[in-house]
Amino acid sequence: MKKLFGVMSSICVIIFGLAICAGAAAETDGASVAPDYSKEDCWFQLPEIAKDVDTFYIYSTSYVESSFEKGAPDFATLDNPEMRMGALGEYVTNASVYEDSTNVFIPFYRQAGMKYAGEVAKKTGNVDAAISGIAYEDISAALDYYFENCNNGRPFIIAGHSQGSAIVKYVLKNYFKERPDYYKRMVAAYAIGYSITKEDLETYPHLKFATGENDVGVIVSWNTEGPKNVEENAHNVVVLPNAVSINPLNWKLDDTYAPASENLGSFMLNEEKGDYEIADVGADAKIVLDRGVIVTNAKYDHYAMAEFFGPQSFHEDDYTLYYNNIKDNVAKRIAAYLSAAK
Repeated sequence: MKKLFGVMSSICVIIFGLAICAGAAAETDGASVAPDYSKEDCWFQLPEIAKDVDTFYIYSTSYVESSFEKGAPDFATLDNPEMRMGALGEYVTNASVYEDSTNVFIPFYRQAGMKYAGEVAKKTGNVDAAISGIAYEDISAALDYYFENCNNGRPFIIAGHSQGSAIVKYVLKNYFKERPDYYKRMVAAYAIGYSITKEDLETYPHLKFATGENDVGVIVSWNTEGPKNVEENAHNVVVLPNAVSINPLNWKLDDTYAPASENLGSFMLNEEKGDYEIADVGADAKIVLDRGVIVTNAKYDHYAMAEFFGPQSFHEDDYTLYYNNIKDNVAKRIAAYLSAAK
């Protein structure tokens, strides 16, 4: 669940130049009108097809500050400027990691606001009740349109971050269980920044968690924290009991330490330039097995919402800390998939 900071000076110009998905701003019985994914305006990105594999990316919670305003709806309307700006920023920091190897599709959707998602998580222990209605219905409709009109039988990755990854998990459990012909073409699911639990894998046996760097048809997931979160056993809304994480530097499931020398490059904001660049911030990684998270000793000024993620969470940078390693891993899993398909 991500609050966007500044990415580049042109964002505001771009975001307010985006056309509003037809009818999305209107309200009916407290919920905005559902998107029509046959309209290009309902997509952040419908790419030109230049690769043999696609990525379907679901962005995280960008409807944050405005969701706490008096009378704000629980779910963002598709013309919500905070959400649209967040989607653009997350494309730069997260979804771009898939661009070298895949055609990246990104739908707009009526996501749960930070306020409402936090309330649901506090009451129930997870955000399923917040995403299983409007948000999941939108993503299901976007997937239907994508598979029926855009995919043309290509293998695909489904990916997200935070709320987006919670929806990825919900899609894996439900949408793909009902559509095995689609599911068998899935290279991998990158559900980064939300917990995949041991119970998820036991209850839904069609789900398989990654065991290495190039197995396919699997889920790749982790949550990143600092030592203080672990020492205090801090509350973190994206870290669920019995969570499972894979180490994004050595692609192991045990607690083997991966030093920062194994990091191929983090993608960090250069505040002087106002843009992102590959940098070394000492982002090492080790799994804390009983908490199911990645712990890093990375050193940089980072944004955190302690109320939601604990005093030393690196949730904001689950992707950016390990950016080049993820990019490399995407290419390896695709190569393995295409090789096995021959």
